[in-house]
Amino acid sequence: MALCSLYLLTPRPPPLLVDATPRTPRAGRAVLPTGRRPRLLGRRRSFTFRCDSSSSSSSASGPRDRPPRSRQQRQRTQRPSGRGDAVDPVGILSKLGISDRVFAQFLRDRHKALKDRRWELCSRFIDLKEASSGFELMGMHRHRQHRLDFMEWAPGARYCSLVGDFNQWSPTENCAREGHLGHDDFGYWFIILEDKLREGQEPDEYFFQEYNYVDDYDKGDNGVDPEELMRRAREEYWEPGEVRSRKSQLEMVVKLYEQMFGPNGPQTEEELGEIPDAQTRYNEWKASQEADSTSLSPSYDIIDNGQPFDIFNVVTDRASFEKFQAKKPPLAYWVEMRKGRKAWLEKYVPTISHKDKYRVYFNTPDGALERVPAWATYVLPDAEGKQSYAVHWEPPPEEIYKWRFGRPKVKGSLRIYECHIGISGSEQKVSSFAEFTSKVLPHIKNAGYNAIQVIGVVEHKDYSSVGYKVTNYFAVSSRFGTPDDFKKLVDEAHGLGLVVLLDIVHSYASADELVGLSLFDGSNDCYFHSGKRGHHKYWGTRMFRYDDVDVLHFLLSNLNWWVTEYRIDGFQFHSLSSMLYTHNGFSTFTGATEEYCNQYVDKDALIYLILANEMFYMTGIKHMQGQSATFYPGLCEPTTQGGIGFDYWVNLSIPEMWLWHLENVPEQEWSMNKIMKVLISNNHSMLSYVENHNQSISGRKSFAEIILNTGRYSTGSVDDDLIRTSSLLKIIKLITFTTSGGAYLNFMGNEFAHPKRVEFPMSSNDYSFRLANRQWELLNKGLHKHQFIFDKDVMSLDENERIISRGLPNVHHCSDPSMVISFTRGPFLFVFNFNPDVSHQSYHVGVDEAGEYQLVLNTDESKYGGCGELKSSQYMRRTSDKRVDGCRNSLELTLPCRSAQVYKLARILRI
Repeated sequence: MALCSLYLLTPRPPPLLVDATPRTPRAGRAVLPTGRRPRLLGRRRSFTFRCDSSSSSSSASGPRDRPPRSRQQRQRTQRPSGRGDAVDPVGILSKLGISDRVFAQFLRDRHKALKDRRWELCSRFIDLKEASSGFELMGMHRHRQHRLDFMEWAPGARYCSLVGDFNQWSPTENCAREGHLGHDDFGYWFIILEDKLREGQEPDEYFFQEYNYVDDYDKGDNGVDPEELMRRAREEYWEPGEVRSRKSQLEMVVKLYEQMFGPNGPQTEEELGEIPDAQTRYNEWKASQEADSTSLSPSYDIIDNGQPFDIFNVVTDRASFEKFQAKKPPLAYWVEMRKGRKAWLEKYVPTISHKDKYRVYFNTPDGALERVPAWATYVLPDAEGKQSYAVHWEPPPEEIYKWRFGRPKVKGSLRIYECHIGISGSEQKVSSFAEFTSKVLPHIKNAGYNAIQVIGVVEHKDYSSVGYKVTNYFAVSSRFGTPDDFKKLVDEAHGLGLVVLLDIVHSYASADELVGLSLFDGSNDCYFHSGKRGHHKYWGTRMFRYDDVDVLHFLLSNLNWWVTEYRIDGFQFHSLSSMLYTHNGFSTFTGATEEYCNQYVDKDALIYLILANEMFYMTGIKHMQGQSATFYPGLCEPTTQGGIGFDYWVNLSIPEMWLWHLENVPEQEWSMNKIMKVLISNNHSMLSYVENHNQSISGRKSFAEIILNTGRYSTGSVDDDLIRTSSLLKIIKLITFTTSGGAYLNFMGNEFAHPKRVEFPMSSNDYSFRLANRQWELLNKGLHKHQFIFDKDVMSLDENERIISRGLPNVHHCSDPSMVISFTRGPFLFVFNFNPDVSHQSYHVGVDEAGEYQLVLNTDESKYGGCGELKSSQYMRRTSDKRVDGCRNSLELTLPCRSAQVYKLARILRI
C-alpha cells in the first residue's frame, strides 16, 4: 500500500482507550501547530502536497470514517469560478436572441471541453491559481540556501545547461544533473547554481541554515555561534528522549541502521542474511519498549485488523499527545540560525551577479542551440546585433524599487489614453520610460483621462512592428528602460489616479528563432502548432497551441506576472480574430451564427480566454478587453452562462465607418441612419473610439490629417474654412464618445488633432524617426489648442456627470434629409447637426420629460474654435407640449451647421 509521508506531519488526536466500538466520524481533523501548509524551499512558492495513491485521498480520518457528501456539496465544489451563480452553458442564447441549435450544441461541447481542460490543469498544477503562478519557479530565482535555481521547459531537448559571463560561456559547467530533479517526464529542466564561498570561509555546518538575500536585516542574529545555539536548544527546549536537531539529513537513517544491525552491520545482501518477518520484529521491539521503563518517548501502537488503511489507525497515549500539542515549535532558535544579507555577503560570492548576461544551452537531435530563456525578465540585444541575451536582474535591496501608491479605483466609465512609449517624445528618437513618466503622465491627468493603455511594452526585436511581434513575454522592452523604470511609471500613474492597462499579444508570437520562442528547443511544436496551422497566413508569425497544458501554463502565468510584478490593472487582448479562427480572421463574415461554430473556430483558444478571465475574476482584476472584428457572441457575458467573460469588447467597426465616410462619401451625402446603426448596435459593454494607433500608422493617415488637410494651411491659422472643417472632427468625437458602452479610447496626440500620422523607422523610410514622435509644441497653438480644450471639457463632463455609464442611449430623432441626430441618455439630451452648409434656426426635437434644459456643452463656442452663433439667452430652453418624434414634449432649438449641443434637464415641470 502506498503511503503519503506527509500525513505523519499532522498528529491525530488519540481516541479514548476505554471504548473499542466503531465511532462516528469526526467533523474536523487536527492541523499543524503553526496553521501553515508545508512549504517547498524557494522564492515565494507554496505547494499543497498531494499523493495520487488511494491512501492520499483520505484526510486525517480514513475513508471509512468520512461522511458522504451531499449532492449540493459536490456541486458547490465543482462549480467553476466566473460571473453568476448557476452554470448554464447556453445561458447567453436567450439574452442574445439566438435560437440556432448547432451553436447551442457547440456551446455545450465547449463547456465539456472546458471541464476537461480544468481537470488537466488541476491534475498538473493543483488549481488555476497555481497554474498561473509559474513565474515563481520558472526562470532564474534566488533560493534561501545560498544558491540560484533555474527552471526551463524544453521537452525536445536532450541536454540543458546555462552559459554566460559567470562561467565563461561553458556549456558543461552548469547543467541539469540527474538525481537533482534535473529533468522530469514533462520536459522541465532544473539547474542549481551554488554560490561560491569566499576565501577562508567554511561551508555551513547545518543544512537548514538559510540566508535572506533580498531583505537587508538579520532578525534575531546576535552573532551567536551555531554550536552554542544548538547547545542552548538542547538544554532549553528539547527534553531527554526527544528528537534533536541533526547536522545531516542522513544522520537519523544511520542511527536507525546501527540500532538494527549494530555498529559493524552488513554491507551487502549476502552479509545481511535472512530478515525476520514483520510480526517477529514487532514482538521484539514491543518487548524492548516494555523492558525500558525509563523511556520518555511517546508511546504508540498499531492496530492491524487486516483491512485497508490500517496504517492510519495509530493509537497514541493521550498524555503524550496533549504534551506534544502544547509544545510550541522552536521558532526562536530557527530565526536565530537564519542569517541576513550582510552575513551572506561576508561568506559567499554570488554565482551570477546583478546584470550578468546569460543564455540557455540545449543539445537537441538537430544539434546544439543557444536560446534566450522563455521566462527571462530582462533581455538586451547583443553588441554585435546578432543574438540577444538574458540579463540576470537582481538589484541589491537598497536599489530595489519600492512601491508608494496602491491601485486606483475607477468609478463610472473608463476614459482610456492609448500610448506608445517610444514615440511619446517630441524628439526624433526612441523615448524612454523615464521621459514618459515625467512629461506625458501629467498631461494625461490634465486632459481628464482616468486610464492609460500602453502598447509595445513587452520585449520585441523588430521596433517597426509597433511591439506586436513579441519575442520575450516576461520582459519589458529594454529599448525604453529597465524593469524598475517601468515600475516607476506604473506607480506614478497610480499616484495620479490612472489605471494602467497593457495591450497583450497572446494571439500570435514572433517567428524569430534566435530570440523568440519559435523552434525554442529544436522542435517545431514546442509552443506552437506544427505545419500550416502554426504560421499566420499573412503576418509571418507563429500561432500558439492552446490545447497544450504547458502552453496554457506559460500564457496564464504571463498574464499573472504582469499583474503581480508590475501591478498592471487590466489587459486588452490584441487581435482575437487571429486566435479564434484557423483562417486567422482573414475571411468574409456575413454575421451568420454558423460562422461562430464551424470547423474554422478554434475551440481551444476560446477555452484559454475563458480560463484567463476566470483567473482574473478570482483576483479582482476588472478591466479586461477583447479586440475582435467578428463580433463573436458572448464576449462580455459571464463564463458561467456560456460567455467568454470580458468586461469590454472593442468595436472596430466605428473607426472603419468614419474612415470610409471621410475618404469615399461626400459630406452632404452622409447617412445618419447608417452612422447610428454602427454606433449603437449592441453597445452593451462596448469600448468605442474614433481612431487608435491603427488609424494613423504604417502608411495610413490620421483623421486630423484627412479632415483638416494640413498641407493647405500654416500651423496656427484660424480662417473660416479651417474653423468649419475642424468642427467636423469635434462632432465625430462627441457622438462616438456619448454613444459608447462605458469605455472610450483616444490615441496619444489625437486629443489635440495631431496633424501627422505615425510611421516607425523601417527600410521604406530609410529608418527615419521623422514621423515616429508627437508634436507636443502644438498644444498651445491655434486650432490644436481649441481641439484640446474641447476634448478636455468632454472628459471633465463625463467625470462630473458619468454620462457614458448611465445606461444605453435612447435615439429619438435620426433624419437623413436634415442630417440631424438627437438622443437622450439619462437626464442629458444630445443633438448633432452634421449638415456642412445649413443651420437650423427653429428645429424641434422630441423629449420625454417636460422641463427646463440647460446647455452644458456646445461645440460651436468660440473657445473651441467655433463661430459662437448661440447667444447666452439661448442656453436655457423650456419644453412645449408639442409631440415630436413620438415623444410627449419637444424643444425648439437653434442648430448651427456642423455643430453639436449637450443639454441637461435642470428642472422638471409637473403638469
